[in-house]
Amino acid sequence: MRRWLAGGAALASAVVTARRCRSILAAAPGMRPWNALVPYSIGSTRELALLRRLYPDAAEPAPGVDVETHRPDGVPVFVHRPSGPASGPRPALLWFHGGGLIAGTAVADHALCGRLAVELEVVVVAVDYRLAPEHPFPAALDDGATALAFLRSAADRLGVDPARIAVGGASAGGGLAASLAQRSHDRGEPPLAFQLLVYPMLDDRTTLRRPAAGVGRLGWTPRSNRFAWRAYLGRSPRPADAPPYAAAARRADLAGLPPAWLGVGALDLFRDEVADYGRRLAAAGVPVEVHVEPRMFHGADLAFPDHPGARRFRSRMVTTLAEALAADPVTPAQ
Repeated sequence: MRRWLAGGAALASAVVTARRCRSILAAAPGMRPWNALVPYSIGSTRELALLRRLYPDAAEPAPGVDVETHRPDGVPVFVHRPSGPASGPRPALLWFHGGGLIAGTAVADHALCGRLAVELEVVVVAVDYRLAPEHPFPAALDDGATALAFLRSAADRLGVDPARIAVGGASAGGGLAASLAQRSHDRGEPPLAFQLLVYPMLDDRTTLRRPAAGVGRLGWTPRSNRFAWRAYLGRSPRPADAPPYAAAARRADLAGLPPAWLGVGALDLFRDEVADYGRRLAAAGVPVEVHVEPRMFHGADLAFPDHPGARRFRSRMVTTLAEALAADPVTPAQ
């Protein structure tokens, strides 16, 4: 009996390993995370603690960038500005880091924020928002709103053109940027110039659906997604409702929102929610581009930054943002 059970366990293990191999092979050559043969996802506070330890709590600023730290109403923000004089007010990007709403730091994105600041001659303001489950919704969104109010009020001092402020973020940060754009619009605040939504986490209802074949097996998994949304909402997601602005995809009326770029990998768990949000933005008359990178999984552009697919994905993101913020500033009517 024991021998039979051992044989069954070995067979089951072999089947799981074969499935994971197929998932890894589905990614583009040169973008295959073979360490994923040992599965890792977040489903407990102990696993969350391990994930948080992986994020740096200190990082050097990027070359050619001056970084200032501010704390408007206690919210830490890092202002990345290109070193040297500017010919005039610069555009600005309010940036939200990733980490599933439960992990991550603004410091971990120092290099990315610095590169964007230098390449595009923009001011990048990164928000170190509060994390769930210790601080559930709306804490992170409120911190983003505080950072946006700071950016607008300090525009002159920071050398920012207030007519060219964009919001953006990756993964959970992309979802927060989308929700902040909605809330800012509803409150009648000055229009934002653009939304840069990098494989954004938009819809808690994804946890209630079975993923499409081959999707969500690498990077951010359904198990991690369920844990993260439960931590952020303070309860398990349900089909009927979520608090306004908690999940950007829940919003019915998308008309009037800022132009947007949405990028996602074809193997990303968020692929379908991103594509659907892009279609709905377009149907509402919002200028939008959706870029789906073939055979890329969630966060693969960070894990394999030199891969042609990752470079193509990042290039499209940066080019689109540059084009969106290059427009002449709006001159108030006299």
